[in-house]
Amino acid sequence: MENLTKENFKEKVFDFENNKEWAFAGDKPCIIDFYADWCAPCRALTPVMEELSKEYEGKVDIYKIDTEKEQELAGMFGIRSIPSILFVPKDGQPQMATGALPKETIEKAIKDVLAVEA
Repeated sequence: MENLTKENFKEKVFDFENNKEWAFAGDKPCIIDFYADWCAPCRALTPVMEELSKEYEGKVDIYKIDTEKEQELAGMFGIRSIPSILFVPKDGQPQMATGALPKETIEKAIKDVLAVEA
């Protein structure tokens, strides 16, 4: 699991400064967890994301974005409540989910949205 800043987001996910249309820059699907340190549901989600990061290693990249430090990224995705989880397939449009989702729900989205089997 890796924390993203605006700079490495542009390299690993989407260079929004040079592209108007969505163009995923990664080599495998990813999940982005938008969080803040003060958010209790966000802290509850962290161990789930760490587990998924190990279980899907090499198949799905899992990133975290601190909405307090990276307000431009949070604003770009219209983050109004946290945690918010962005599922980014290799091809196609990303899909957002909000709330501290249970592990099973996230696994279903990995299968359905990202088209990745465990």
